[in-house]
Formats: sequence, structure tokens, C-alpha cells
Amino acid sequence: MLGILPREKLARREALWFWVFIAPWVIGFVLFRGFPIIVSALLSFTQYNVASSPQWVGLQNYNDLFHDAVFYKSLRVSGFYTLFSVPLGLIFSLSLAMLLNQKVPFLGFFRTSYYMPALIGGSVAVAYLFQLIFNPVFGVANFFIAKLVGVNGLLPLGIKGPGWFFDPKWTLTSFVIISLWSFGGPMLIYLAGLQGVPTALYEAATIDGANAWHRFRNVTLPMISPVILFNFITGIIGSFQIFTTAYVISGGNGSPAYASMFYVLYLYLNAFRRYRFGYASAQAWLLFIVIFVLTLLALRASRQAVYYETPGDEKGV
Repeated sequence: MLGILPREKLARREALWFWVFIAPWVIGFVLFRGFPIIVSALLSFTQYNVASSPQWVGLQNYNDLFHDAVFYKSLRVSGFYTLFSVPLGLIFSLSLAMLLNQKVPFLGFFRTSYYMPALIGGSVAVAYLFQLIFNPVFGVANFFIAKLVGVNGLLPLGIKGPGWFFDPKWTLTSFVIISLWSFGGPMLIYLAGLQGVPTALYEAATIDGANAWHRFRNVTLPMISPVILFNFITGIIGSFQIFTTAYVISGGNGSPAYASMFYVLYLYLNAFRRYRFGYASAQAWLLFIVIFVLTLLALRASRQAVYYETPGDEKGV
């Protein structure tokens, strides 16, 4: 009969098995995440084009970026895209989550159907799909717009409507509309948060005479505020990293007139078309700083708005 192991020996054994099981992840992170991060930080201070050895240039890459007109254009494009796509995505996904939180027939089918677009969101296939939908000549978007405004038949050059991806004034609007396609992930998180709201709170509010709007404003929103903050931060991070859709639709050059020159697309062009890896690394680290600052601002602004049920932490983050 085996004796009982001393507590210290048992703790050491548990710690050993912990590192054994977590070792694959740690090794993978160090090799495929940690090492590239360190290398990119070093390359950002060099001039490197793969064909020759890196040459140390100090802060020259960062200085060149601050004098690069296309860099500022890409920052503005990504900034405006984030400004509109993130709030609209939050509202759209929350609205759908509230609808799917109702007790209706075939609820499982509807939840699965609405989540399906998230599985292929941001893919090449989706980019081509919306490129066809928003085609100004034969796209279905302009077809329905023509029907709504009462235009009968086709004009000589196609259906009357916006130029969408071919018009710099409509390009960002088109990309914002596409961003709503990937609502499944945030919607699912909202749905989990909504189901975690105690029904007793709704019952108490109803007894006090609160209508549906008052219950939503005073019960639902405060209780799911941590979920809103999480989706808001991840939405900001994701919006600054849009690449596949912009690359496919613009042909990889940010056309028309750099209206679709998103930040990561410009980073890709500098790295893998112009082979300015040091310049692109500096651009990547500036993107990290931008996202980091925006995340800190979001967390700081949420201190008085986010409610947590943890005892002694009523003030939020």
C-alpha cells in the first residue's frame, strides 16, 4: 500500500507536471511570438532588405515615417474606419444578441445561422463576395438602391448608385458596411453576458414600474458593461489590423487614390513589396503604441462606467 506523499513533495510534483504540460505552449510562444517580436524591435533601428546584412540607422526609420505622407494617410484611413466600424459593430451585434435572447421557436437554428458569418469573416471569399455586391455596374446593392429610388431599367453605364469601392468618397463607407459581416463573435459574447443577468433584477424593476427601455438602460447595460468593454477593446484592436479585405478589393495598392490604404496594408507593401523590413518594423511598433494607448484610454474611461460584481470593487476597473 502506497503511503501518503508529504505535502511539499506533492506540491513539487504538481509544479513539475504543470511545466511539462505547459511546455509546448511556452516553446511555441517563445519561438513564434516572442523571438519575432524581439527581432522586429531590433530591425526597426536598421536598414534591412534581406539581400544584405542589416545596417544600424538608429531612429532614422521613425523619422522617415513622420515625414511620410502615405503613412499619415494610412493612419487616417484606419482611424476613421475604427471610429465608425467599432461603434456600429457594437450596436449591431448587441441588438442581434438581444433578439436571440428571446424565447422563440427554432432559437438554436437562428443562433447558429447568425453566428455562421463569423467563421469566414475577413476571408478572401468574403472580400470577393462584397466586391461583386458593391460593383457599380451589375452589383445587387445598386440594383436595390435603384428600385428604392424609383429608377426603372439600367442606365447606359450601369445601375444608378454610388461608386462604392471605385469612388474615394464611398470607399471607407463600403469597408464599414463589410465590417458588420463579422458580428457573430461579439454577438455570441453579448449573448453569454445577457444570459448571466439575474432575472430577479428584471422582476424587481418591473414591479417598480420600469418599462422595457428603463430595464434595458438601468439593468441590462450596467450588468453587461464588462462585456461591452471587452468587445470595444477587441474591436479597436481588430479594426486597426484589417488587411485581407483591403488587399483583395484594392488590388494590393490602396486604390482608389489611397482611399483604402489601411495601416497594415501599407506595412505589408513596405515589407514584402519594397523589402524595407526595417521601415516596416518601425511602422509595426508605432501601431503597437497606438493600440496600447487607445486601450489604456478605454480602460481609464471605463472606471466609472463598468460594473463588476466582485465584492469591494464596485468602482470598476
